Amino acid sequence: MGKAPGEGRPRVVIVGAGFGGLWAAKELAGKPVDVLLLDRNNYHTFVPLLYQVAAGELEAEQIAYPVRSIVRRKPNVRFLMAEVVDVDLEAKCVITREDRIAYDYLVLAGGSVTNYFGLESVAQRAWSMKDLSEAVALRSRVLELFERAAREEDPGRRRSLLTFVIVGGGPTGVEFAATLAELIWTVLVKDYPEISFDEARVILIEAMPTLLPGFDPALSEYTRRVLKAKGVDVRLETMVTGATDREVLLKEGEPIAAETLIWTAGVKANELAERLPAPKGRGGRVVVTPELHLEEFPEVYVVGDMAYLEDGAGQPIPQVAPAAIQQGAHAARNILRAVAGEPQEPFRYKHLGTMVTIGRNKGVAQVWGRSVRGFLAWIAWLVVHLVRLIGFRNRLFVLANWAWNYLFYERAVRLVLK
Repeated sequence: MGKAPGEGRPRVVIVGAGFGGLWAAKELAGKPVDVLLLDRNNYHTFVPLLYQVAAGELEAEQIAYPVRSIVRRKPNVRFLMAEVVDVDLEAKCVITREDRIAYDYLVLAGGSVTNYFGLESVAQRAWSMKDLSEAVALRSRVLELFERAAREEDPGRRRSLLTFVIVGGGPTGVEFAATLAELIWTVLVKDYPEISFDEARVILIEAMPTLLPGFDPALSEYTRRVLKAKGVDVRLETMVTGATDREVLLKEGEPIAAETLIWTAGVKANELAERLPAPKGRGGRVVVTPELHLEEFPEVYVVGDMAYLEDGAGQPIPQVAPAAIQQGAHAARNILRAVAGEPQEPFRYKHLGTMVTIGRNKGVAQVWGRSVRGFLAWIAWLVVHLVRLIGFRNRLFVLANWAWNYLFYERAVRLVLK
């Protein structure tokens, strides 16, 4: 594994090749430290577009990029495909399934997992979109149910097969509901003449009084109207309490006959954060100092979805990609300051705005204190996400798929993969 810590240049171990970990590695590239980047996958996933993989708009490979290709021109950065299962803070080493790896400085950027809020029956049956495999599995599930419905003779069972309940009216839930509705009523309607498409339902459930909590109320209401026009049944102030194989159970009202429940209602810090002997904040996130390190172990930094830090207004830094990117880069700069014996600087989150697409030609955005909706917000969303995507080839193929979908009302990927 190269030089041991304390011999030669300091070794920085980064756990997780998501946005936080990758940007930390980029910031440390070419600097007087040796960097080892660890991840259980050998690729970086562009998480904001996972829902488009699930809805058949994009291939899984188009939103992923090999980590080794990203770091190969950075001589002081190495990558190792390994799953980290624990950290020994006293011994200053991370524990993988195969080895123990020592560090001088550690950056934990392991991300988050789906939060089912203690609903065990939901956790056992719900589908989520936290990684590529889950998105591909969900896409196959949707298409497989249409295949089953095409040969189902019982109308009640067919309606249950074709009912898709999405829980969580935040950006991911809204984007997937709109895209799934378009997949069903503009694409699959042509593929399945055996099915009466008034039997299909997309139901979006949100516990709060509005969609997109935290957005301008006018944008939230606009989003609700657009989804309704696309055929989405939006149910606000509704809580899911459980699920069976064929029903979604509600706190109030009749159960929904549905065999597919998609959960986008929240995330929590991953299992590595749970095992870390450090104070926890909301969602099991690890409490860090303003400099992004642990109070008792200043050589250990935590960034992204794993980290809990409040901004100047007392609100937690959001679990979104821009925050993870900013924190990853800032932690790296503070490590370099620590190596040089200089004082570290507190992290200040720069909110760059929020954008949500609501299917074809429609979107909402809050940028620089201004609210934008409609076609302009949709175009801005496309441009921002295309620019952020890693790899020229990926950008080219994603742009080509988007153009094909837009011009011909088709979806590039309609394969059931087992």
